[in-house]
Amino acid sequence: MDAFDLDELSLLATYVPIGANSWLKISAFNLHTVDMEIHDGVVHQMICPRSPKEVMAGWVYLPRFIDKIRLNLAGLLHADYQQNFARRGFDAQWLRAAGLDADAFIAMVKSTVTDGEVADWVLRNVNRTEAEKAAFNQFILNHGREEDPELRARLRTRKEQSGLGDRDDITTFVDFIDADEKRC
Repeated sequence: MDAFDLDELSLLATYVPIGANSWLKISAFNLHTVDMEIHDGVVHQMICPRSPKEVMAGWVYLPRFIDKIRLNLAGLLHADYQQNFARRGFDAQWLRAAGLDADAFIAMVKSTVTDGEVADWVLRNVNRTEAEKAAFNQFILNHGREEDPELRARLRTRKEQSGLGDRDDITTFVDFIDADEKRC
């Protein structure tokens, strides 16, 4: 199956098949592309998932993780995201906080078409208190500000490697992600 456009019906979205009855919706309203120069000197485009600051069903990061799952299922998840996909980093942190198994959650996302379906499933099946969600959200949004010298050094190194070393406004990893993906 090929990707197809439904311009009139979906505000310039492109749908890419990811299974028999599943489609990845790529639109200007959630995903965006960033030109990246690779070592071969050729400029390539990378599809970026939503900001880690976006919220769904009371959880920051969840919309981004859903985008990464759908991009991966469509074979469009950029190599830069592969190392941490579902098993490490913020992906694993969200799954741990929600009490979910990576493979089971990925299968559930694959079985849905819309973010609303995923949000409804999370609201029905992830039994966490508002205080637990708030603690997770604060952890994600402030990760990098902690008084951990190794963590701060890692953030500083990532900023320098990305040409963002002079950006004093980048004080957390979510700030770094948004700047690196050219959202700010």
